[in-house]
Amino acid sequence: MNRRAMFPFNRAILALSALLVVAGCSAPPLAGAAIGGEFTLTDKNGKEVRWSQFKGSWRTIYFGFTFCPDACPLDMKTLMTGFRQFEKKYPDRAARVQPLFVSIDPARDGPKQVGQFAAAFHPRLIGLTGTAEQVAAAAKAFAVYYQKGNETAGGYLMDHSRQAYLMDPDGKPIALLPIDQTPEAVAAELEKWVR
Repeated sequence: MNRRAMFPFNRAILALSALLVVAGCSAPPLAGAAIGGEFTLTDKNGKEVRWSQFKGSWRTIYFGFTFCPDACPLDMKTLMTGFRQFEKKYPDRAARVQPLFVSIDPARDGPKQVGQFAAAFHPRLIGLTGTAEQVAAAAKAFAVYYQKGNETAGGYLMDHSRQAYLMDPDGKPIALLPIDQTPEAVAAELEKWVR
């Protein structure tokens, strides 16, 4: 094959690839994903809370459980430390973000437990729980896997997926927040999307 004849073709492909990469970077990674939806849960005061109540606010949402010995506290620390960094740098933008924690262990996590857990990480973090049916509906809407583990002498653990979503003011999914990285990475992701 003639290499000179291929050169303009290769340049055109490279230019098109570069345009697609640039265009892809400007679109939210979760745009159009079937994640999110209405739920009804209960806050630390036993008050009913609906997803639609947060319309107009950006939202972070994480599903876990308060008896979790390792993953949930670490994830929440990374998430909320990153949020604090974002909040310090951009207080006006951060004021438009509502962080949420939803328990996937309603048998043990009542309003008091989710309230205390949330307060340990940030004063604006809202802890939510509900009936087993309400929690299942919320988890399904957000594509969250969870399952009760085996009973042991020390109780049981919950198996669950670990992701923190960033949702826009209309409740649409924008991005996964990098809780498996550093608080700085979380802050950078918030800075990128929350305007």
